[in-house]
Amino acid sequence: RPGWWRHIPAVALILAMAVLSVALAGPQAEAKVPRNRATVVLVIDVSLSMKATDVAPTRLAAAQAAAKDFADQLTPGVNLGLVSFAGTAAVLVSPTTDRDSVKRAVDGLRLSEATATGEAIFAALQSIETFSTAVAAASADGPPPARIVLMTDGKQTVPGPDGENESRGAFTAAREAADADIPVSTISFGTDYGSIEIDGEPVPVPADDTSMRVIAQLSGGQFFAAASAAELRQVYAELGEQIGYETRRVDTSRPWLAGGVLLLLAGVGSGLALGRRLP
Repeated sequence: RPGWWRHIPAVALILAMAVLSVALAGPQAEAKVPRNRATVVLVIDVSLSMKATDVAPTRLAAAQAAAKDFADQLTPGVNLGLVSFAGTAAVLVSPTTDRDSVKRAVDGLRLSEATATGEAIFAALQSIETFSTAVAAASADGPPPARIVLMTDGKQTVPGPDGENESRGAFTAAREAADADIPVSTISFGTDYGSIEIDGEPVPVPADDTSMRVIAQLSGGQFFAAASAAELRQVYAELGEQIGYETRRVDTSRPWLAGGVLLLLAGVGSGLALGRRLP
């Protein structure tokens, strides 16, 4: 009597038809894909407290290294800008896909007195608005989504530590960012025992988690705390994933189609090999 193997061609063809039917139905699944358009402005504190050595070798040196890693990790479609601030804020690099220009500017950061957190956020908002206006004029898709990443180690001193009602204070700037639909993700960097020496006397410069948490909440962003260089790199890596990628429903029919074709070929091939005829 003929063996069970005589059914192989028919079974392969039936399976091929089933798999190809699934492929033709256009199955989809959620997948993480790189963003092809986004704007991020990295805002870095360069006040004198950043020379504290509670994060080796100093807070500023650790922040510079982590910022350059962040620039390298971002997907190519993300435009990255850079703002530094102490007593005033300066836009060092307007949003661009040229990562080398951002990293060179990061290497050139120098310390100065005071901490004008509000001015830094306002400067970042202005940089994003200028860039978005130019992009919108050249593209029918409109301006890309934007975000500010604010890294600082201390409390605002300009216009004052309690700038809730100040027109140029950090909380006012955070609310303006929320109105513009630009969340501010804040990173409170440093430890509670950090200090610097001024006129030969140690001055405590603890990290200010409270204000950074409020800024993030007011703007619709996220708050992070980093007490070491490794933690700061981890925070930047998480932000890079959030900013550089988005979850979309994508077509997954290709594997089904390939499987169906292979089964079809197997059925035809086995029919010719076993019975010297098409099944």
